[in-house]
Amino acid sequence: MFQGEKFSKTKKIIIAMVDIFLFHLAILFSFYIQFKDNIPDYNFIAYTSSFVYIMAVFVFLNILFGVYILYNKSLIDFLYITIIIQVIMTIAIMAVTFAGRWFTFPRSVLIYTLIVSTIFLFIWRAIVYKMYVKFNGTKKVMLVGTKDKVHSAFQNFAEAKNERHKVKMVIVGNYFENIKSHIDEIDIVYLASQMDEIEKIKIYELLIRKGKKIFLNTSFENIVMVNPNIMNIEDESIIEISDFKIPGEDDFIKRLVDIVFATILIIVTSPIMFITAILVKITSKGPAFYSQIRVTKDGKEFNILKFRSMAATAERDSGPVLASSSDARVTTIGRYLRALRIDELPQLFNVLKGEMSVVGPRPERPFFVNQFQEQNPAYYLRHNVRAGITGYAQVYGKYASDFNSKLNFDLIYIKKYSFFLDAKIMLQTIKILFDKVSSKGLEEDNVKEIPKEIMILD
Repeated sequence: MFQGEKFSKTKKIIIAMVDIFLFHLAILFSFYIQFKDNIPDYNFIAYTSSFVYIMAVFVFLNILFGVYILYNKSLIDFLYITIIIQVIMTIAIMAVTFAGRWFTFPRSVLIYTLIVSTIFLFIWRAIVYKMYVKFNGTKKVMLVGTKDKVHSAFQNFAEAKNERHKVKMVIVGNYFENIKSHIDEIDIVYLASQMDEIEKIKIYELLIRKGKKIFLNTSFENIVMVNPNIMNIEDESIIEISDFKIPGEDDFIKRLVDIVFATILIIVTSPIMFITAILVKITSKGPAFYSQIRVTKDGKEFNILKFRSMAATAERDSGPVLASSSDARVTTIGRYLRALRIDELPQLFNVLKGEMSVVGPRPERPFFVNQFQEQNPAYYLRHNVRAGITGYAQVYGKYASDFNSKLNFDLIYIKKYSFFLDAKIMLQTIKILFDKVSSKGLEEDNVKEIPKEIMILD
């Protein structure tokens, strides 16, 4: 096993405890900035009385935003996350102190806390990240599979935000023997495609015996095994494959949360929607809103509502076309609406009508659904749940991902569904507004070839 990854849970607890200490220190320092040495008791008691609740919310937000997951982040990610969490914490502290009738918590201290805590926590997280990179180091990856699959896998590793994983070797044939011959040169073996069952078992046994990590691709065969149920019948333990469905009671709670959340957001964002409607109307010809037929749960069609971000005649001659990053059809104001996801706000009314959920697979048009289902028979499974405004693919994938990659994200979301996961996706949607990559359309010219210095074994 990797030395730097031992006791990972203990490390996360220690990091969380230091987070709490630094946030507490930031609040104390903010009190000092405001009052110097004469902090009124009635003001400070409001903080000490609400301390446990404030820190509980703080840790909860850190977990939801993935603060303690380091392998897939860069320093800029931690800056965004820290700022967003501390802004939310400012609002949360006001809510907690109001609910607890601790009205004497000074609002001026909150402003200082926002600034001081952001600085303290980002410096600490930058130190933790640098230590993580130094002691865990870059892991050498071996890609194994067919040529097309390993090329796709290489593309993902090459575009990663950090250099946590570096492809050092590619094997496209004679899998077991080649892995065995070079196993001491790598840390991780990524099985990028399906292979003969007997050979795959031999590879598993070899890698486990040698203490190497195994990465698997998100093929349908592998996704099926996500979140299984273990049953014991007499003298045998049996693995029961879970459905690609959200349990009825969870779906009922999800629907209630959708109604409440959509209602609140419509009220809060109504001024933004009003201004947006005016801007769209006066900057280009055509209506401010447009509706389009999309597919949701059980394959039902519905009219999705959006702010118009393209010219009103965008598809008059071309017919249905997927958006691209340099799409000439997008209006000037439309680019900003897409980048900030403001064009999606009217879909909150689709949520209230029960046609969509706040979180779920993004709805596609029937034209593309028919195409995708012909290419991938499992595509229909994403319609076992309501379509969503945001989703697992939007938070963890990229806008430019092809439909198969997005489908894999959607199926994993359905398999792993929980209220906690929905909350995590909703909050992390805020972060992707700062990520320009997530707002881009389909790319055709950004294909990276495997460098000649990487050994390719057949």
